[in-house]
Amino acid sequence: MIKKLLPFNVVVAALMCSTVHAQETTQEDQTPSETPQTQTGSELDLGESGPRIGEQYVKEESGDWNLTCLKTEEGNDPCLLRQVLLGPEGQPMAEISLNKLPEGTTAVAGASLIVPLETMLQAQIAVSIDGAPGKRYDYHHCNPVGCVAQLGFTQGDIDAMKAGTNATISLVSILAPTQLQQVEMSLAGFTGGYDKLVPLQN
Repeated sequence: MIKKLLPFNVVVAALMCSTVHAQETTQEDQTPSETPQTQTGSELDLGESGPRIGEQYVKEESGDWNLTCLKTEEGNDPCLLRQVLLGPEGQPMAEISLNKLPEGTTAVAGASLIVPLETMLQAQIAVSIDGAPGKRYDYHHCNPVGCVAQLGFTQGDIDAMKAGTNATISLVSILAPTQLQQVEMSLAGFTGGYDKLVPLQN
């Protein structure tokens, strides 16, 4: 949460009053052996840059993907790949966040895909890579942000995404139940971003 800052004119007035007081003290009370009572460099707060503990930040971009990390006290910030998927008019339609899973699991990567609330859940969601037959997934839950599908990707899925150009996300809206809506997911930069991910710990 951003702290409230004092109005600029209040800060300036306070600094000016401090300066006048220091000048009067110097002229009236200072002896040759005294030094002015001013702040030293070690007493000044120079501020901090970067994210706060617990905040998400974009570490770097990889093509159409962002390597998004969570700031931690230890410094070993966990990261995932994230992309906002746009509709035909450039409006945000969905969002996908992907990370590597621990070794020994059937799925080598997991993703959370968020789509609009007005989605027909029983119609499932499908993901197709470069026009290949798509895989269908069930929705997991809905919240005020949207409806979420938890996708598990095998090594074969990841290899196809690395070699691919685009993936197509297909869903059905309750506003148009007879029409299939499709959202494009770019795979540009996926390989570089995925290879920088560190598997989640058990």
